[in-house]
Amino acid sequence: MTGPVPGGPRAPGGDHDGGGDDGGVGEAGDPGRGDDLEVVTRLLGRPPAGRFEVVVRSGDGTPAVIANEPFLDDGTPMPTRYWLVDPVLRESVGRLESLGGVRQAEAAVSPRALAEAHARYAAERDGLVPAGRPGPRPTGGVGGTRQGVKCLHAHLAWWLAGGDDPVGEWTADRIGLHAAPG
Repeated sequence: MTGPVPGGPRAPGGDHDGGGDDGGVGEAGDPGRGDDLEVVTRLLGRPPAGRFEVVVRSGDGTPAVIANEPFLDDGTPMPTRYWLVDPVLRESVGRLESLGGVRQAEAAVSPRALAEAHARYAAERDGLVPAGRPGPRPTGGVGGTRQGVKCLHAHLAWWLAGGDDPVGEWTADRIGLHAAPG
């Protein structure tokens, strides 16, 4: 990556991998596109605990955002659908959070808009759970929370992947990401 901006629907300089046939699906023995599993393992600092798909890549093709399946390999519910793996963006968002960004985002975004975003996120994730699947299910909205803001990283990841997330948009603006024109 040549800069802190991953390629995607919201940022210039790369391509968005919306999950078509060339999308990377990570799983042991099924790395998907090239070495996505190896790269995501390195970016996370540990092997992923479940299957994922690379949905946003940086300009050089490195995974920037992954979409997790709703359950980890051991069956544990995974509430966080979108995960920011780009190290430069994670660091930028971490700095923003350390300066009170979570509270600032909650104050800046209307509670109704935030609640609607949580509902959209949960509906998308829950739509991937097979009907009648027994056992616990993922809960909550963005980052697994039911209300308010829990993690700016999760909001930005969803926004970069094309989600209608006012907190993700707020975060992108604060760290200098801007929507691509047009």
